[in-house]
Amino acid sequence: MPEREIHRAVVTGGAGFVGSHLCDRLRDTGVRVVCVDNFLTGSVDNVAHLADDPGFELLERDVTEPFDVAGPVDVVFHLASPASPHDYARHPLATLKAGAHGTLHGLELAGRKDARFLLASTSEVYGDPLEHPQVESYWGNVNPIGPRSQYDEAKRFAEALTATHRAHLGFDTTIVRLFNTYGPRMRPLDGRAVPTFVSQALAGRPITVAGDGQQTRSLCYVDDTVAGIMAAARAGHPGPINIGNPAELTILELAGRVRELCGSTAPTVFVPRPGDDPDLRRPDITLAGSALGWAPVVDLDKGLTATIDWFAATHGR
Repeated sequence: MPEREIHRAVVTGGAGFVGSHLCDRLRDTGVRVVCVDNFLTGSVDNVAHLADDPGFELLERDVTEPFDVAGPVDVVFHLASPASPHDYARHPLATLKAGAHGTLHGLELAGRKDARFLLASTSEVYGDPLEHPQVESYWGNVNPIGPRSQYDEAKRFAEALTATHRAHLGFDTTIVRLFNTYGPRMRPLDGRAVPTFVSQALAGRPITVAGDGQQTRSLCYVDDTVAGIMAAARAGHPGPINIGNPAELTILELAGRVRELCGSTAPTVFVPRPGDDPDLRRPDITLAGSALGWAPVVDLDKGLTATIDWFAATHGR
């Protein structure tokens, strides 16, 4: 399939953490953007700097209800969903509906506009993986009724819905699986490791590490994640495609790096580990390299420093 030109795009969840950075990148490349968000977990502050941009439009809509956008659209980016453990624990039904109804309504919009549809899925579809690193052909090890199931299964269903529209209705779709994105605009209390550790270290509070801290993560700076999403939107590959940084580290190592970069002497405190918390997480990004020509370029210290500087400026020490 030829590379698609993008002149105008819809970004559901566009006022969220990743969505707002995607809106920025699209505008930087001259793409007109319609940002759709109901602000359940997103914030108008994340896109306030675009308010006077004539190429940016903000629509307050709940995508779990049918919605429409006037005018032509080339790509629908579906990012709308609570994405942090705290958020989908507080909003379990909204999370499930975003994966089911939200995905369907995004697909229907793409169909009406003859647009490409990009689903932002997640590494959580692999669950607590029995294969390492995780390659796209791995089906995963997911508890369908566990404490994380509302998010994991919502994304797995969203993938099935997207793939079915492609296979049986001829829709132009692609799926990207995002791995542990971090960076500026994360919320201090969203429950993920990076904002939690940074907020604690800057405030001089003890750094809380779940379990023994030997579980691993592979952190991808938001600029790299957005570059991967953009590459997938323009390419013809249907996915799923892993978008993440294969540099793996333990949570305990991450806490140590954040402490050092913040200049903190706060102690580490070990707290109970959440249920179904994955032991291992590392993407195989071979497909992203061959199909998209994409690979992450921001190393951990550079990304963490940018994130820490933003937290310090925005939320203070």
